[in-house]
Amino acid sequence: MSFTWGPATGVGSMPGGDAREAAKTVTGSFEDFPFLTELPARGPGADMIGRTAGMLVDLYARVEPSGWRIGDRPGRDTKRARSWLGEDLDALEEFTQGYEGPLKVQAVGPWTLAAALELRGGEAALSDLGACRDLAGSLAEGLGTHLAEVRRRVPGAQIVLQLDEPSLIAVLRGQVKSASGYRTHRAVDRQRVESTLRDVVGVHTDGPVVVHSCAPDVPFALLRRAGAAAISFDFALLTERDDDVIGEAVEGGTRLFAGVVPGTDGPLSDPAGSVMGVRTLWRRLGLHPGLLAEAVTVTPSCGLAGASPEYARRALAHCARAARSLADNPE
Repeated sequence: MSFTWGPATGVGSMPGGDAREAAKTVTGSFEDFPFLTELPARGPGADMIGRTAGMLVDLYARVEPSGWRIGDRPGRDTKRARSWLGEDLDALEEFTQGYEGPLKVQAVGPWTLAAALELRGGEAALSDLGACRDLAGSLAEGLGTHLAEVRRRVPGAQIVLQLDEPSLIAVLRGQVKSASGYRTHRAVDRQRVESTLRDVVGVHTDGPVVVHSCAPDVPFALLRRAGAAAISFDFALLTERDDDVIGEAVEGGTRLFAGVVPGTDGPLSDPAGSVMGVRTLWRRLGLHPGLLAEAVTVTPSCGLAGASPEYARRALAHCARAARSLADNPE
């Protein structure tokens, strides 16, 4: 099946608590690559961990003072997470009537989920590889159901699944703190990390998967081997050390979701200035300028939950204009 990526989109989270207003802003800003919004300001269950915990099958989580903890049965926190997801889907459906094209939905990936969700004793699921396996299996099943629901509501959409993995690098390096905070969980073997990701990526059989991380040192090669068709990252955190893996990724057909627009309030440069770094990288790698628009989707550097509603609107519009500048003047 041929797939056409959009030139610009958002990362996922937006400020405020009005689902219809957020959906209207997103579909208005990105007519050719909208996304399902997340509005964490509404409270626990609307945050990314709570939302994804609400999608799990036969595993339930509730809010404790220390964070989200796996429990035996669905409680009010699970119900609240599912209710808000339903509200966001209703709003998306309303503003995508007749839409045909790429549409992005987000969920937390298996390793960030394992680092964030606590087991009954209060330690992260990451401390128990059996629990990690169960969690990944439950997530894969829940994502399958979620994707089917989005397909039903927006039948013309080509769905892109984004897995958010901000903790992935900490998991690989053994930097996730224990409950006491005095020690860290040991690093998880890279092959295990890769195979678990591959299993979850594999759930989305009729569309591409993008893995997002706005942490430094994104493991491009590992994510590509795990089946990611695109990688979303904060462009400002790249160093020249990343050049080779990025060059290989582009030449191997992996799309780059370049986070070039700041995620919190501040002055915005002109659109061409925002993507100047991308053009410079291209020249440094010796890649053909004509490939730019084919290989890059422009996004904010991370989610916009911490921005003001006015800035979030401007940032999304700015991403769309910056992507146009990249397409019109690749040199």
